[in-house]
Amino acid sequence: MRHSVNRPPTPDTRDEQEKEPTLKEIINIKLIESGEKERLMELLRERLVESGWKDEMKALCREYIKKKGRNNITIDDLVHVITPKGRASIPDPIKAELLQRIRTFLVSPTL
Repeated sequence: MRHSVNRPPTPDTRDEQEKEPTLKEIINIKLIESGEKERLMELLRERLVESGWKDEMKALCREYIKKKGRNNITIDDLVHVITPKGRASIPDPIKAELLQRIRTFLVSPTL
């Protein structure tokens, strides 16, 4: 089964009926239902562009493709190689800002 790069796989309905959702799953559901997850994703995109992270990732992809050869690489290969580097290189202030926004959401009375 293939999983999306941007979101977790949709849970199987059989599994849903058999177990209680975890706290992480409940929070994710609330973020989605409220529209906050999409707002956070947009904020993340903006901050990554502003910080130059997106350009860094483009450069890494180009280097990797040049090294391996355009015809010798698939998108899956590229994602597999670049994703860990990309996650590790997200600037700490961006992580802190998103974490603070999530915390604010979790303590808000609208939850």
